[in-house]
Amino acid sequence: MEKRNVKLPIWFWIVAVVFLLWNIIGVMSFVGHTFITEEAISKLPSAERELYESYPQWATIVFAIAVFFGITGSLGLILKQKWCKMAFIISLFAIIIQMSHNVFFTKSIAVYGLAQAITMPILLVVIGTFLVWFSKYSSHKGWLK
Repeated sequence: MEKRNVKLPIWFWIVAVVFLLWNIIGVMSFVGHTFITEEAISKLPSAERELYESYPQWATIVFAIAVFFGITGSLGLILKQKWCKMAFIISLFAIIIQMSHNVFFTKSIAVYGLAQAITMPILLVVIGTFLVWFSKYSSHKGWLK
């Protein structure tokens, strides 16, 4: 079988870089959430402090899976690797689990209000779904090896 170089459209690179940056922000959010100091937590309003203090270890692990597989998928996309789709699928499942916990099993709605409490979870699921679709689309187009 003959290998051919497929020229990627410039918008592919723009999308790949934007979502790499997006996932870097996700990793920074994870680090900030996980390594917040007791002093910083003590300065939060009591309702937010309670959210931090009641966050279970398993949810932090799922958060880590979501962001680190997301950034791995983004790097795979930039490297034009087909395996990025699996990384995005794993990330999306972790996002769904984590966001379900955050919305339905914490007091985030009481603390932030419905609109604010569900906006980011919905956005994360939509973006995660897009990344799975985009990696599948890119593979189908022959852009990934």
